[in-house]
Parts: sequence; structure tokens; C-alpha cells
Amino acid sequence: MDRPLVITEDHDLLDDLLRVAAAAGAELDVAHVPAHARPYWSRAPMVVVGSDVADAMAATGPPPRHRVMLVTRDPGDPDTWRKCVAVGAQAVLELPAAERRLADEFADVAEPATRDGRVVCAVGGRGGAGASVLAAGLALTSARSRRRTLLVDADPLGGGLDLLLGEEEAEGARWSDLVAREGRVSFTALQAALPTFSDLTLLSFHRGEAEPIPAEAMRSVLDAGQRGFDLVVVDLPRAPDPAAVEALSRAVTVLLVVSADVRGVLAAAQVLTGIRGHTGEIRTVVRSGVLEEGVVAASLGTPCAGSLPDQPRLMTALNRGESPPIGRRTALGRFCRTFLDSLDASSEVRTAGAGA
Repeated sequence: MDRPLVITEDHDLLDDLLRVAAAAGAELDVAHVPAHARPYWSRAPMVVVGSDVADAMAATGPPPRHRVMLVTRDPGDPDTWRKCVAVGAQAVLELPAAERRLADEFADVAEPATRDGRVVCAVGGRGGAGASVLAAGLALTSARSRRRTLLVDADPLGGGLDLLLGEEEAEGARWSDLVAREGRVSFTALQAALPTFSDLTLLSFHRGEAEPIPAEAMRSVLDAGQRGFDLVVVDLPRAPDPAAVEALSRAVTVLLVVSADVRGVLAAAQVLTGIRGHTGEIRTVVRSGVLEEGVVAASLGTPCAGSLPDQPRLMTALNRGESPPIGRRTALGRFCRTFLDSLDASSEVRTAGAGA
């Protein structure tokens, strides 16, 4: 892929542009003379024109094209918008205020999206309902089906999904290494930094005191996840914090795991009240108990995604430090495969409808 083209004679402006591009992982082609830029104008994936050469560039008669931006270090210049029109730019970026947007533009060119990752969230109707186990099961099943999968632990008090997967000793970054992250993060860099097992990449908490996840850090991770993974599974806390709200707003489906007893349904109703305003589709997953599946779903007013009967070997496996068993004969494995197949089918229907 050709590199972004920068056209400027202003050395201070060029230093700023090179710094922003480096932070975004992009390399630049630089033309100090507008006439030298003409051979690259149409083929560059994006063009950044310094306000110092905008009129000279316009005088060369460049053909109209998309992704042309005028950059300036003088936000008070009243002539900026005239220059923008003259050179055919679609936007004016005033530095340093617009550095983050410029970095995102450079990053889009350096690393275009390779996937269209769907976000699925799991949340427990009460403690111990099994939402973390379900999230882990979905991620494992997805990865074993050759989907590139990101599993995100968003519950600081959940004990750590790395432990649930039997991978607490795995090398790689945890949330404590990412909580200060703002702005765009490369999905290849994210995958390289996190523990990865074949097609499954895991972002979990470290042992000890867990800091709350800032919404900006969750946004950066999910942006990268949706660009570079086929599926992003997020294990949520029952009381949504700003990071959980960020995940809920992106979810194609939220699975609410409900214990099929009176206290379980009442507790789930409270959780439902807290998350309903932040997301779209919410479906119940019913854990076996004294109430029937239809009664639980009707009581909560949500469609039912299915049920999860008790799995005798599950707790034994987890207590041995093994990952949740998801074989074809296990209840968890059957549910996860059925759910992911339905997710794929619904995605195909939406794609076909969009193309009609």
C-alpha cells in the first residue's frame, strides 16, 4: 500500500506530522515542493497539505479526490477555509487540538480493518449465575471454530478470566497495563501484547487490587477488537460502570444468565433495569432450577436464548485449573455452538438485507 502524502515546506509542521504518524504506526511520503507531489497525488491513500503551501498546491491544478486534509498550526488564520476550498480538502485540522483525529486518520491507512467483529456481552443475574463461564465457553468455542476471537474481562471483581481458562501464568499484558490507554490502538499490537492461544486472545485482570477500567481504555480495546477480530466476547459486572456501558452500547446481543428460582429472577430484574437503557437486544440464558424456562423469560420480559442445565464435570474441571469443558456432549458446548451458529445466520440475513 502507498503511504500517506504530506506536502509542506514548514519544518516545524513537518516535525509535528512525523511525530503523530509515528505514534499511529504510519510512514509518510513527504513533498516539500507542490510540483513534486503531483505524481503521488492520486495514488496516495490520503493527502495532508500544509497551509503554508495550499495556494501553491492549488495552482498546480490537482484533480479532485477523497481524503485530503489541510493542516495548520495557526488556528487564528482567517484565510484557512479559503485555502481548504482552493486545494479541495474535505477538512481543516488545527494542531495540536486535532492531533488525535489526525493520528486516527494515519492509523486507518497504516492498518485498515480486516474484520467486522461483533460484540457479545455476558452478565450474571446474580453472583455465581455462571456468566463468566458462559463468556469463556463462547470464546473457546468461537476460537476452536477458527474465528479470531477476543475475550475481554470487564468485571474487576470477577476473579480473572485467565484463572477460569487455566491460563493465569500466561505471559502478556493485563488491564493494569492498558488502563491509561486513550485513542486508537493497533489490533495487531493489541494481539501481540495480550496472552494469545491459537485464535483466542485474552484481556484479563492481574491478581491483587484491580483499578476501574476507564471508558476511554475500553473504547480503544473494543475499537481494535472490532477491526481485527471476528468476535469480541465481554464478561460484564452486574452493576454497569462506564467501561461496561461502552461495551453494552456496541453489543449485538447481551446474554443475561438467570438462575431459575424466585430470588434469581428478582436479582436479574434489578440487573436488567441497570443495563436495558444502554444496549439493544437482551436475551436470557436460564440456569436450571425450580422455575421453567418460559416462566423466567416471561417474568423478565426478554426473549430466551436457551437454557444451561447443570454440568456435573464443570466445577470439577474448574477447580482443577482446567478450562470449561465445551465438548459436543456437554451442555455448555452445545449451547455455545447453537448460539454462535444463530449469530452467524442473523449476520448473513442482515448483510443480505443491506445488499438488497
